[in-house]
Order: sequence, then C-alpha cells, then structure tokens
Amino acid sequence: MPEHETLIDSHAHIYYRDYAGDFDEMLQRANDAGVAAMLVVGTDIESSRESVELAEKYPQLYAAVGIHPHDAGRVTDACYDVIHDLALSSPKIVAIGEIGLDFYRDRSPRDAQERVFRAFLQMACKVDKPVIIHDRDAHQSILTCLREEKAHRGVLHCFSGDAPMADEVLAMGFYISVPGTITYPANEPLRQVVRATSIDRMLLETDCPYLTPLPHRGKRNEPAHVRLVAERIAEIKGLTLNDVARITTKNVRDLFGIRLWDQSTKIAYMIRNSLYLNITNRCSNRCSFCAKFDDFTVKGHNLLLDAEPTYDEVMAAVGQPMGVDEVVFCGYGEPLIRLDLVRRVATELKGRGYRIRINTDGQANLVHGRNILPELAGLVDSISISLNAPDAEIYGAICNTPFGKAGFAGVCDFIREAQRHIPQVIASAVTVPGIDSEACRNLAESLGAEFRVREYAEVG
Repeated sequence: MPEHETLIDSHAHIYYRDYAGDFDEMLQRANDAGVAAMLVVGTDIESSRESVELAEKYPQLYAAVGIHPHDAGRVTDACYDVIHDLALSSPKIVAIGEIGLDFYRDRSPRDAQERVFRAFLQMACKVDKPVIIHDRDAHQSILTCLREEKAHRGVLHCFSGDAPMADEVLAMGFYISVPGTITYPANEPLRQVVRATSIDRMLLETDCPYLTPLPHRGKRNEPAHVRLVAERIAEIKGLTLNDVARITTKNVRDLFGIRLWDQSTKIAYMIRNSLYLNITNRCSNRCSFCAKFDDFTVKGHNLLLDAEPTYDEVMAAVGQPMGVDEVVFCGYGEPLIRLDLVRRVATELKGRGYRIRINTDGQANLVHGRNILPELAGLVDSISISLNAPDAEIYGAICNTPFGKAGFAGVCDFIREAQRHIPQVIASAVTVPGIDSEACRNLAESLGAEFRVREYAEVG
C-alpha cells in the first residue's frame, strides 16, 4: 500500500474539447491530487474511439466503450459491431459503458432506450466486461432490465436512487458510484445513501466536465476534484481520506481489474488512526454473520494469511508507525488463541508508549482452560468483547460455539472478570437481523461493562 492516498476517478469524459487547451496540465493536477488512474468513458462511437486512443497513449488512463441512452434511437447493427470490436481491441478497455436509460430528458424513445440497453447488457456478458450504467429517473426500469438480463457486474454511475435501491443493486453484485454532487448542500438524499451503504461497494467519480463539486461549482470539472468527493465521504463515514482512497481503489480493481499496487496479505494495517495486527485466521467460534466466509478483506486490506506470523514478522510489519492512537489486536481470527504472541508483542509496544486494545470473542478462558486475564493486566488498556446475543440459545444459534451452553456463560464470565484486570471493558453486539440490541445492552450493563453496537455487514 502506498504511504499516501491513491485515488481513481472511475468516470471521466476528458476527450471533450473543454480540455484541449490544458490537457497535460489537467493530468498533472490530477497526479498532484493523488489521482493515479482515470477511467475515460465513451458515450457514442466517436467518443468511445477517443477513449481507447487516450487509454493507449497514457498509462494512467483506461477506457470504457458504449452508447449513451440519448443516442439510442440512432443505434444500428453496425453500431453494435463497432462497440463490440472496440471492447476487444485492447486490454486497456475495461468496461461497456456508458449505457442505460434516461427518462428525464427523453432524447430517444423509451422503448428504443430499453432495447439498446438490453442489447449492451447481453454484449457485456459475451465479451466478459462489467457495465457502466446511466440511470436518470428510470430506477424501476433499470432494475427490471438488470434482473431479466441476469446482469451482475457493473456500477450505477452518479447514483441517484435511495438506500433501499442501493441495497437491491448491491445484492445483485453491482457497485454504486458517488460524484461531486455529494458536496452540494441540497443533496442530503445522496449523503443518506452514503451513510447507509457499505463503502466496500462504492466508487468515486467526477463525471467531468459535469457535476463540479464545491468549492469549484460553476467551473469546469476535472479528475483532480475526485479528491473532494473522497474527503466528503470520509467525513460522512467517519474514516480517513486514506481509508476511503484505499477502499475505493480496491473496489475499482475488483470491478474493472485496474491494479495500482500489491494487494498481498497485511499483518499490520491502518484504519482511521489505529494500527491493527492480524496474527491469526483461526477462531474459536464460527459466527454465521462473519464476513470472512465471503471475503477476507477489511476496509481495503487483504487479511487472508497463508501462515501465522512470528513475533519477528509482526514487529517488522509494525515498524515505527507515526500518528497512531492505539494498537489493536484484531484481524480475521481470534487473537487470544495466540496468547503468548499477544503478550510478547503487547509488552514491546506498551514499552514504546502505545495504547493497546484487544478485540476478542471472549472465549479465551475456555480455549486455554484457565483464567488468562491476569496475564494481560498492565499490558492492555482496552478490551472489546463480542457478546452478540442476550441469552445462551440465541448465542449458540448465531455464533456456533464449540463449547455448547458453556460458551455463552464463558463470555459473560469473561466480561465480568476482565473488569478486574483491564481499565476499559466494552461488550459489543452486531446488529444481526432479528437480534434485540437493547436486550444485549441491558445484559452488558448488568455485567458492568460499557456497550457498543457494531453495524451488520460493516466490518472495520
């Protein structure tokens, strides 16, 4: 991972004559703003060809080819042939788009728009490319076409639907893309969508030269301004700019195959201002809601270990971090399974003045057959214990503990005992559908612990 943020503008129209006078300077401004790549998106045959030419000329540019719904009424069989051939002409062409439906301006008959949209969805499947979808005032028709054509790879650019629609397209396998309008004071609906949607399914875009973000609204938009979009999303999601850059750039890699850095496994990784340590993928439970059964990625970091790291490997990964508020033992596994390593690393890092936190499922005493909490006294400042259920029956059903009814009792005992040895003890619960968070809160407080709700499907 680069030391500084690396952004991608996933939707730009920089072939327009608006950029003819300062094209190279515009690219340099993008580079200076941390924009390492741009996806140039065609809207007709001419601009699709120009997008390909630009992608072939500049290493940081990639292309998408397609025909905008405004021109659907003029599409012929020959047009499909041109786009098909362009799509296969270079590895720098990574998508079919911009395609879709526009029922706001209605510059082409709606039946023609839908016919062309479906044809391009079918083409994208045949050439094995994701799609970039334009949707304006056509939400239900877009969803119908996607369902009936069984489309599952792509992005709804300049997303303008609501949070339930975002959930629906994400469930189909699509991403949503956020433009500069996120900065407009009146666009609270888009900010609500961003709050409600996992950033693991978001892209950033400018749609330049359109939709210029504040404070440049009224002027020509350009790729450098995608940084302003990232900054606003970071503010809304409670993340750092680097978090947003890393996650959304990984999303572009996953969707379009644009790879800007090595995504090998991380032992030490940053989220916000915390340094996390990923020391095992083993776990004492098999929680039904655990995200690692789908993906070992957390906020853009790959945590799938091919072997458990040694003390020397952990310390080498830690290095000499600056600006770190705390060190957290938390990867995709239960850190206290490796109790000796936790104690050794914590001793060294505590000696350097770092605050230490452990995220745990609370079953370490059952795993080790003894009370391990006195061994953490003086080393650990805070411990977050996954309670997740208000009673043993529900806990057993969702956490699949190997300890049977003793598993839930063990977690409760661990929460009580931890308060004798660790300054801050937090019991947490994931908002799994059907789980009574208030009942969990009441139980946690009766055990003497603080309580925190963790959002379902929002890891990290």
